[in-house]
Order: sequence, then structure tokens, then C-alpha cells
Amino acid sequence: MGPLLVLWLAVCLSGTWAVDRGNFKTCDQSAFCKRQRALKPGQSPYRALLETLELTNTKLTLQLINDNNKVRLLLELYRLQGNMTRVKINELKPLKPRFEVPDVLINDPPTEPLSLLSRDENGVVLSLGADSQRLIVSAKPFRLDIMEGREVLLSLNSRGLLAFEHLRIRKDTKLCVCFSLSHSKVDPEGTENKEETEAANEPAEGEEAKEDEKVEDGMWEETFKSHTDSKPNGPSSISLDFSLPGVENVYGIPEHADSLKLKATDGGDPYRLFNLDVFQYEVFNPMALYGAIPVMLSHSAQRTMGIFWLNAAETWVDISSNTAGKTVFGQMLDYVQGSSETPQTDVRWISESGIIDVFIMLGPTPTDVFSQYASLTGTQAFPPLSALAYHQCRWNYNDQEDVAAVDQGFDDHDIPYDFIWLDIEHTDGKRYFTWDPHKFPQPKDMLQGLLDKRRKMVTIVDPHIKVDSSYKIHNEIRSKGFYVKSKDGGDYEGWCWPGNSGYPDFTNPEMRAWWASMFAYDQYEGSMENMYTWNDMNEPSVFNGPEVTMHKDALHGNWENRDLHNLYGFYVQRATAEGLIERSGGVERPFVLARAFFAGSQRYGAVWTGDNAAEWDHLKISIPMCLSLGLVGVSFCGADVGGFFKSPSTELLVRWYQTGAYQPFFRAHAHLDTPRREPWLFGPENTALIREAVRQRYALLPYWYQLFYHAHHSGQPVMRPLWVEYPQDTATFSMDDQFLLGRDLLVHPVTEEGARGVTAYLPGKGEVWFDVHTFQKHNGAQNLYIPVTISSIPVFQRGGSIIPRKARVRRSSSCMEHDPYTLFVALSPKRFAQGELYIDDGHTFNFDKQKQFIHRRFSFANNALSSRNLAPGSQFTTFSWIEKIVILGASKPSKATLKTPDGKESLLEFEFDTSMSVLTLRKPGVNAGLDWTVVLQ
Repeated sequence: MGPLLVLWLAVCLSGTWAVDRGNFKTCDQSAFCKRQRALKPGQSPYRALLETLELTNTKLTLQLINDNNKVRLLLELYRLQGNMTRVKINELKPLKPRFEVPDVLINDPPTEPLSLLSRDENGVVLSLGADSQRLIVSAKPFRLDIMEGREVLLSLNSRGLLAFEHLRIRKDTKLCVCFSLSHSKVDPEGTENKEETEAANEPAEGEEAKEDEKVEDGMWEETFKSHTDSKPNGPSSISLDFSLPGVENVYGIPEHADSLKLKATDGGDPYRLFNLDVFQYEVFNPMALYGAIPVMLSHSAQRTMGIFWLNAAETWVDISSNTAGKTVFGQMLDYVQGSSETPQTDVRWISESGIIDVFIMLGPTPTDVFSQYASLTGTQAFPPLSALAYHQCRWNYNDQEDVAAVDQGFDDHDIPYDFIWLDIEHTDGKRYFTWDPHKFPQPKDMLQGLLDKRRKMVTIVDPHIKVDSSYKIHNEIRSKGFYVKSKDGGDYEGWCWPGNSGYPDFTNPEMRAWWASMFAYDQYEGSMENMYTWNDMNEPSVFNGPEVTMHKDALHGNWENRDLHNLYGFYVQRATAEGLIERSGGVERPFVLARAFFAGSQRYGAVWTGDNAAEWDHLKISIPMCLSLGLVGVSFCGADVGGFFKSPSTELLVRWYQTGAYQPFFRAHAHLDTPRREPWLFGPENTALIREAVRQRYALLPYWYQLFYHAHHSGQPVMRPLWVEYPQDTATFSMDDQFLLGRDLLVHPVTEEGARGVTAYLPGKGEVWFDVHTFQKHNGAQNLYIPVTISSIPVFQRGGSIIPRKARVRRSSSCMEHDPYTLFVALSPKRFAQGELYIDDGHTFNFDKQKQFIHRRFSFANNALSSRNLAPGSQFTTFSWIEKIVILGASKPSKATLKTPDGKESLLEFEFDTSMSVLTLRKPGVNAGLDWTVVLQ
């Protein structure tokens, strides 16, 4: 590592740990955002040319014209299966193709016919099929309204903020429109000839050409700090506004360290979507972070909808609301005075380049929106069961002996774990796919030692490659021409952990295939089947680049980084996941953690919330951050337990373990400069508290696995806000300090320092909830004050549910594979309950390819508990059995009889706690994969 980089890192990693806001742009410092935001709502210059309308079985096309400059746009409207509408707007004849996002959609979305209901000189009315849904196209000014009956669901360009900066020739130079195609999906015959180029901005017959728009600062070149963006294609930004009548609550557009319910941005910066390496980010801030998913959900008591803005360039999202900023008193005054103002939220999307390609998901329920989005971008990858267990990490475990000592420490203190992680120091001089020959001389021996205990390892493989002629990986990438190029055509280089680094062009499918091949066991020396991968710094992080990332005029084939920046991390994780699958011959499920992500990243693994800090606010913000990700498809989310930067107090560390044990990705991690933080280093009492939190996680692994199975099949989030299950309960719409796991577990972590109590909201009028620790029953639709001690983790099971657990917690999840289940049956007031159990081998694709799994439905009704097969076509056997059944809210029976399909009956031993109405049935002993019934008499 060069001396300048060492000095730079020393400055950055010492002193006060806090984000330097000056390293990152505000909207005013981003030329296109400033230009677009300067446009005020009002009369739109865009007019629909109704005479150009064409309607086919699959779409409607219509030209729009900007009456100020006579540039024409092409509008395409699609009615998609599943109650969705797609709107695309591009230049009719651009000087060169504009970027359209590839690879994110899992297929070309199937369409349904649009039918023309009426047409006049003012517009057209189209039928969207079900429920009297209509799409109204108004001509002057151009506007789209989607209606259901007499209700407007959503409007586009109702505020007149559609703005499309057309590609143009710079007046003081010639624009080269040569556009060779290597791995572009654009039709090479599209517009690449001199005649069409010259005609692109010519006015049509009868139209008068207007003067070109004035040239503003930042259109053709922009400087931020010491970095200049050359902008060879000039201004190319796009913008469109959406109005949502009747809506006060919007969510999504991660990643931001902010509340679950998005705030109005009037008077401040918009929410920014631009993947960046932000050093110890601030909380409650709209600044961009590591990932960007341009999906927003709106919710009211009447309807849930979604907007998916498919654009991978830097994007800003403005939100305004006619109820934002009103005090509770003001809202009450409106009510008393009979104010008739209908709530409305207006959203404006602004992107630097590309086209407008937006999917409107019309719900109407939260579940419908999740399914609609999953049909577009896919569902959460089904992880190996062990990946849902506990992970131990820090930067860095020093050597093989250190790894062995930490591994043994977990056994000595009876704390289970499944994965131990190695950060960048395990490599030979930050050369990924290698091992430090002195610290890790025998990696296979180390991995075998873990495998003998049925444990695993994750090693880091970052997407910046040390420029070193003796490094095989670098030489191969360079010789194959797989690096991202600079604007001048040479390999793009920047500083990262190894010093001077090259950046592979993961947008190139040939590069991705080569990268995947590097994970083969004969290529990645020292790797074994129990070793998985962590992709950090994949925004990409460039220490000496603008905003600590890649220059926007760097080239990925024919496209600038400006066009596809937010896709880079998506492609890195994809290539890595494909490599782990390929190394096993397509048999084993991968596990890949990535920091940067985009729409569709859920198909390839897990994400985490990045470089947080050991502060109470960072613990609190982990909840809405993961909830936001779950709403837009990414269920496998977690935060660094204990905080990456700084050192937590023992109370904060314990509370973080207790919170993390109930979040989807459960990993402790810490910075190189922090004191060691293994769970047994804080005294016996704290060790016991952490042990109990981790053991609770392991006991619940059957439930976690079942939730991820459903997330994989249906797109439903694992960790979800209360309003998802109680969509008409307005009390839940802003809650983000508690959450649901699936439908049936409600968790309210303790996230306040020195807390002696928390107030949990238990939803559902007429429902009941049971404290999972004490079995105390509580009514729904109430705020419940819960006294807490340092050992408390407030968790409640919904009455009417059945949750499987494994009570025999062992050193790793794999060691528990054949252990028995305990069923916790929480009865509803109507003495009914239902639940599921999902079992497979825990690590291969056989569940999908060969239907090798067990999926059971448990039902309690009429004093009988039964198990039946939900997947008759599947084939799998398990050695696990039902060891115990605990029924909450029960009555004492005179006897309990187990009946099996072969006609056998046997009496079960039971105990009944009269004070808590808890019935415990012991040793049913029936195989977990078989039909059976327990009858209470």
C-alpha cells in the first residue's frame, strides 16, 4: 500500500468518527437536480398529439410535443397482468440511444389488451379492465389519470413537472453520434444515421422552431470539489410528478437512515438515490447511502399502491403533502371546522439520464403490491438455513489461531453460532481470492476444523482489484479488457483498500461469467464447500473519486457510469452468487452479503445497513431501515450488532443482541480500531444475557425458515410493519419502533438507554396476543405498558397462530437438523389456530428442482389439533418428530388422544396450568412429516 494511501486512511480512520457532509452533494450542488427543482408547478409545456395515437393488442403509443422547443417524445402505455400499468417516455428521435435498464426485470412483463372507451379533441379514455378502472389521457396539457369508478387513484403530470432534457449538439463542438454496440440491448438500427440525427430536433410540418434553451452552469461540465465531470452528452435529465389523492403515508425508496414513513421534503433536500460509501452516516437524514431501490409504496385505509421508477442513474425524490407539518391541534381544528380538504401526497422523481420507465402497481392490498412487484423483479433468494442463524464478524480476526480461539470460545461459553467471517486482512496484501501466507497458511485446515463442528466461514471479496502485474486476477481482467474504462479509453483506476485499483466492468456479461468462474474450488485456492462470500465496497467505493465513488464519465462499454451507477452493486452480487452456484454444479444454494444494491438484488442474497455506529440512535434506526427494505422486496436485511464504529456500553451491546436476534440477518461486526467484542468479554451476567438472546434466535429457526420460504415464493416481507397486516388501523401507519415477523410474532425491542418500560401497541380489535415468555394473554387494539429489565425482549404471539420451535439448541443450526419440534398453539377468542411447518435439506436447490421438501398445515378447531400435507406432490423424509405441544388460552381436558392414519390411538401425558390457561402435551412422538390428530376431550 502506497504511503499516500496509508496517510489518507490514517486521517480518515482516526479522530472523530462522523460523516463529512462536505464530501457529498446536496441538490443545489447537483446541477441537474438544481435545474429540475427550479421548475415550479404550473402549466406544462407538453401536449399530447392525439392524431399520432396507435392502439395494438399490447400497448398504446402516442407522441408528446414540448410546445416551447418542439421536441417530440414517444409515450408508450401498457396494461400489465396483475393490475399494473407501465408508462414509458423517451425521445421520439434521440441523437443516440438513451439507456434503458437491463437485467432487473425477470422477464418481459405480460400484457393485457387496452380498450378505447371514448375519444375527442381533449383526450382519450381507456379501460384497464377490472373494477371499472380507467386510464384518462388528457391532451393539453398532457396528463394521465388512473381512476376506479369516480375515484382518482393516481395522476401523472398533474402538477406539470414532466421535464425531459433532450440530447442535443453542443454549439461550440461537434457531437459524435457513432455508437458501436458490444453488450448493449439497444437496436443498432435504431437512430444511427445522419438523416435521422439531423431530423431529430427539426420541427414537424406546421410547427415553428423555437430558440434553443439557454445554457446553464453544469449542463456540459460540472465541478464538485476537485473533480470535474466532463458530461460529453450534455444535459439529459428527466422528471415526472405523481399525485396521490387521499394518501398521507408513503414508504420505501431505500436506502436512507430515516423513519419508515417518508417525510415531506419541502424546505430541505429531496431523498437521494445514489449508491455511495458514506462514512458513519447520520440518522434521520435523506442523504444517499449504499443502496438504491426506486420503489415507493403509498398506503391509506382504503388502498395500497406502488410506484417503481426503473432508472439506475442518480435520482432525487421530492415529497410534498397538504397535511405535512400540521400539528395535532391543527388537524383537530380542521375536523371541528369541517374542513373538506382531501389529503394528498405529491411525489416527483428526478433522474440524471435514461428514460422514464415507471410501473404503477395498483394493489389494492399490501399483499397484492408485494406480489405485483415480485412479478416484475423476482423474490427473495431462499437462503441456506444456516444463513438465518448467528454470524460472528470483525475487522479482522488476526490469523488461523485467532479463528480457532474464537470458535472454541463460543463452545466454552455455550453460545451457538454458524458463521465466522474474515475481513480484508485475511488476504495477501488486499489481493482478493488469496490468503495471507503467514497468518492463514493452511486455510483448508481451518475450514475443515469448522466443518467438523458443522460451522461455516465467510470471506470478503471486494470488486476493486489491486493493480499489480504479479497478481493473477488483475492480469486476467486487464488482458481480457474487462476493466471499466476512463473517459479517455484507458483502464479506470482509483484508490481503495489495496491502494491503486482497477474496477471490473460487471455490466459486461462476459466479465460476470469470468468472475463467477473464479469461485471454482480449483481457482479460489483454499476454498471449500463451507466457505461463502461477502461483497463490500460495491457502490463502487473509490476513495479518491468524486463523492468517494466512480467518476460519472467512466465508461462501461458504450454507457457512462452516470447512466447505470446504481446497477453496479447489483451486478457484483449477481456474479458472485452465480459463482457459488456454479462451483457446486448448480446443487447448493449460495449465501452472498452485499452492501450496495438495486431493485432485483433480492434474487441474489442479503444486504446490511452498512457502517453504523455504537449509538442508541443507530440501534433504533436499524428497525425502519430493514422494514423499508422488506417493503420493496429485500427481506434478508440486518444491521451490525453492537455498531461498526465506536465501542458500545454493555447495556447497548446487550440490547442490540436482543434486537438483532429478531431481525432477518443476525451478525455482530466491529471496526478494526475498536476493542474486541466477543460475547463473553463483558462479564458473566452480560454473557448470559447475550447467550439467551442468541438461543432464542436458534429456537425460532423453524419459523424463520418458513417465513423465508414464503418470501421466496410470494414476495411477502419477512419483517413487516404492522399496517401490512392491519391495513385499516391508522394507529399503525407511522409505527417503526415495533414490527411483525410474518403475521404471528410482534416484536417491540428495547432501544432506549436505561429503559424501565416500553409501550407496545397490540393491534386487532377482538384479537388476543400472548407474551411468548410468560404466556400472559392481552387483548388487541390497545397500548400495553410493559415493565422491562435488562433481560426483557418484548415478543408476542398472535392468538389464532401455531409456531414451531426447536427447544434443543446446539452449537450450530446444522447440529439441530434432526432434533424434535415443539408446537406453540396460541388460541384465538374463538378457540381456533393455524400454522405451518416447512422442512427440506436446508442447503440445496432440491426443494425446487426435485420437490424434495415437507410442507405441513397445523390446524386447531373443535378441540382437535391436526397436521396435514400442503404439498402432496413433494417427496422428503425427516428424522425430526413432534416432542411437545403447548396450547395457550386452553381449557383443561379430561384426556388427550393422538390418532394416526393407520388407525392407532394413544393417550398423551399432559399438564395444565390453571393460572395461565396453558396446556402442555408431552411426547406425542409422531414424525414431523406425517398426518396426525390430537383430540382433546
